[in-house]
Amino acid sequence: RAGDDRYAQTPKPPSPKNAPAMPSVDLFLGPLIQCAEAATLGMPFEVWKTRMGRFRQEGTLEAFANIYKQGGVKAFWAGTGPKMIESGSKGMILMYAKEGINDNLRRAGVGPTLAGVLAGAGGGIAQVSVMGPCTYLVTGAVNNPGVPLTRRIAETYARGGLKAFYPGGTAIAFRQATNWASRQGFTEFIRHRMKVALHGDQNARLTKAQEVGAGVIGGTLACWNHPFEVARIEAQTLGNMGKPVGGMVTVMRDIVRVDGVGGLFRGIVPRVGLGIWQTLFMVTGAKLIKDELQKREWIAVPEVQVASPHEPKIDPKKNKDQ
Repeated sequence: RAGDDRYAQTPKPPSPKNAPAMPSVDLFLGPLIQCAEAATLGMPFEVWKTRMGRFRQEGTLEAFANIYKQGGVKAFWAGTGPKMIESGSKGMILMYAKEGINDNLRRAGVGPTLAGVLAGAGGGIAQVSVMGPCTYLVTGAVNNPGVPLTRRIAETYARGGLKAFYPGGTAIAFRQATNWASRQGFTEFIRHRMKVALHGDQNARLTKAQEVGAGVIGGTLACWNHPFEVARIEAQTLGNMGKPVGGMVTVMRDIVRVDGVGGLFRGIVPRVGLGIWQTLFMVTGAKLIKDELQKREWIAVPEVQVASPHEPKIDPKKNKDQ
């Protein structure tokens, strides 16, 4: 519309041009960032959440204390071996798929929030191929720590081949798709609102503290899908015990029958902690690292063709005059 600059094109950044559609740098950044996340607070939150998802009669602090009684501080890093393999592989897949999808959608003029949701969902689904066996082994290590990893792998394979490593696969797919769609989407939405509210310009640059704040809020809101996680833990625990595992709906129905609806939300406290931690690394941290690499012109900057009409540029002076 004439005289209305709200839908004007976003200025192209003065950086290296012709950025690749799927930058290979994400194949290196993804494993490094995800392994750093898991090796620090990621594993303790994962172990705590997994125990509560399985032993749903335990309270939050009771589960924490029982983990400590099992093996002291080391017990919070049970299953670290398969977790590092999982983190390295899923981090590579997530970053490559998520960032590639996001960059291409932004080039096509899709707004940052919608692009974040779609990119997160795509990256999350792509992770499932490697996450199934790894989360299965980690769940077994947490809930039955006396079995050596090699024996668990051998017994599982003997029970049903490769397929036996994927109990709860549907729940994992739902969890991962909604996990990263929500973490990326909510974080981008909060970032956009913070830019407008704090700086009056959707194209403003947030401070690092503001970026972290957006990640904390986004990671917390993304935990709405916790029932999928509880279903995944229950299905994989049954699989580790050699028991038959039904579909995702069947598993959820059985949990509600035994523990009520509240059983689907057991472990929500450590899950929120894990959601925040993973979002700060894989969404906020990844963005800050790539921004720094782009500023140093070590990697190219994807061109954003147009601003989304759903997220118009706000001119505080213009609004003030009207």
